[in-house]
Amino acid sequence: MTLHTPILPVEMPPAFLGVARSLTGKFWRDRLDARGAARALAIAQRHQLPEMLARVLAGRDVAIDDVPDFLDPTIRKLMPDPFTVTEMEVAAKRIADAATRNEKVAIFGDYDVDGATSAALLAWHLRHCGLDPLIHIPDRLFEGYGPNTEAVRALAAKGATLLVTVDCGTTSLEPLAEARRLGMSVVVIDHHQCGEVLPEVDALVNPNRPDDLSGLGHLAAVGLVLVTLVAVNRELRQRGFWTSEMPEPDLLGMLHHVALGTVADVAPLIGLNRALVAKGLIALRRRDHVGHTALMDVARLNGPPEAWHLGFMLGPRINAGGRIGRADLGVRLLLEADTSEAARIAAELDRLNSERRLIEQAAEAQAEAEALASLGLEDKGSVIVTAAEGWHPGVVGLVASRLKEKFGRPAFAIALEPGGIGTGSGRSIGGVDLGKAVRQAVADGLLVKGGGHAMAAGITLRKEKLAEFRAYLESVLAADVANSRHENELFIDGAVSARAVTVEFAAMLNRAGPFGSGNPEPVIALPSHQLVYADEVGQAHLRLRFKSGDGSIVNGMAFRSVGQKLGNALVQNRGQPLHVAGSLAIDRWQGTERVQLRVLDVAVPDQGPTVIR
Repeated sequence: MTLHTPILPVEMPPAFLGVARSLTGKFWRDRLDARGAARALAIAQRHQLPEMLARVLAGRDVAIDDVPDFLDPTIRKLMPDPFTVTEMEVAAKRIADAATRNEKVAIFGDYDVDGATSAALLAWHLRHCGLDPLIHIPDRLFEGYGPNTEAVRALAAKGATLLVTVDCGTTSLEPLAEARRLGMSVVVIDHHQCGEVLPEVDALVNPNRPDDLSGLGHLAAVGLVLVTLVAVNRELRQRGFWTSEMPEPDLLGMLHHVALGTVADVAPLIGLNRALVAKGLIALRRRDHVGHTALMDVARLNGPPEAWHLGFMLGPRINAGGRIGRADLGVRLLLEADTSEAARIAAELDRLNSERRLIEQAAEAQAEAEALASLGLEDKGSVIVTAAEGWHPGVVGLVASRLKEKFGRPAFAIALEPGGIGTGSGRSIGGVDLGKAVRQAVADGLLVKGGGHAMAAGITLRKEKLAEFRAYLESVLAADVANSRHENELFIDGAVSARAVTVEFAAMLNRAGPFGSGNPEPVIALPSHQLVYADEVGQAHLRLRFKSGDGSIVNGMAFRSVGQKLGNALVQNRGQPLHVAGSLAIDRWQGTERVQLRVLDVAVPDQGPTVIR
């Protein structure tokens, strides 16, 4: 007789505030399990911290002994020996050689924010060394991403003897081989995933190459350029290059660039990145850099900049030049010393950003309609692939990002050219590696070219391969997408009443910042607060007010929510008590500060709500 072991039911953790299904269909979960709650208590007691801050730290797996360093991350403690990065020593020596020999150096960057800040940081350093580097940022439409043979030949013709690529180059085998044939030395400083074959160059500095053990794969390219320049400074110091007439440049004085590029590239804010962004924000608040100050002014940034300002206000304006304008405008702004000229360039970037927004909105509406048609009433499909003629290739990444947010699955948007070639971008969800799938599609002949990382990818394909590419993504990503979408959870750090939501409370939580990828903003719940006001403002936002039982009021905003599940839920529940979840921000207006709740989700208390579609 066979004995069957009884299958015991897996006990699910209780829902936070009992919200097993919110009005947008999410399960609310306490970010801390029993062990995490115990660690939060220990953190609060050992370090004399407020309970909610201790909960936030414990929820980000900060060890009890590491709390002081987490609250004040220092570059000195977190900066590794640069030579732990593979081929860094070769790169540093070759760049130092260029400085000592007064060589003509060419910098080849990328047209995004990380590329612009990387090129600007390297150019600033080389200028400090007495050099006059050439800078080439490729045109997104006519040249595409990364080094191309024609541009490499043009740089060689101008006398460049050293080519340094930043935020690109790892997969540019033929153009870099051409640079070597033309007699140029080549140093690649990049962080993108590698193909099976590496370029034949003097040095490939990339912590994501298979033989690199530095553990710095989370750095954006601009962070990697900083580490490289630390090595170059050390090399030049040993050679006696620095003098009273030419003192060693202060790299920490350029952390504005590093913070902006790191946040805009959505690099995880962990380890060294946290320190670079935290100290870079302090540098930005000093307003001592002409280009960054002009950018902050044109973005109408009130008060001291925070990490989200870099990602949503400053970064898009730098990006606008590369998307629909002149690709080198961002680098020019960051290297500009004249206040009036910096203001002129910043104004042009602001104008281009407004133009970009209109172009993006038109493409987004078309892509959303196509996505809805392909998913059908049953909401079937693991991946969204949209394509159309007439879309601007510079906005397809933004459109893909919107589709991913709206439909909760990986999405591609592809601009088709009249000749039948499509240029597209994809954005992914957690747990689904898009870069790997794209590289395999290139190997299988489905794409002309493509690359990227887990969360984002760029592709070029022929129109006739579109359906086959869509089917391929469905087959290889379906299981991972299903697993990821099954976990439709919102993690809550704690609950408070409106009376506790003050400027001081928000500032206390911000001590755990800067927040972003890898260090998520704290999510606070307000239990059973009445929605007393909800009205549309701006571009599909809802302005809100919630009132607690004692009459205290919290102001809120639900960004880009009109017509979405969240916006529909809020509008339909005006005047009703709701559990509310969101993140706190300090809103500054005309010299006054007040707290604003960025609403992420709502639920009806003590009953099974109907999901709003």
